[in-house]
Amino acid sequence: MGFIRLVVFGFVGLSILYLMISIYSRSVRRERLEKEFDADHPDSIDQDARDAYVAEGMAAYNSSIRPKLIGLVYVVPTIVVASIIYVINTN
Repeated sequence: MGFIRLVVFGFVGLSILYLMISIYSRSVRRERLEKEFDADHPDSIDQDARDAYVAEGMAAYNSSIRPKLIGLVYVVPTIVVASIIYVINTN
């Protein structure tokens, strides 16, 4: 029963951590794209062009490896906990 509780609460905790990291990473990327556009077009007030630039940059971000690497939030702690449990139980 304790193992099931560990798995459930661990999954919930890792899911919350994954969501927080994912939201933060997307927000930082979006802000960087907005600043890039503003620096490249200092006198332009074309909001549609800015939105299109940011949307294109976010689409490129979504297909990059960075969002996939955030998924390691699930893998690494699971491997560490499984290794610790294995080492403790074999001695």
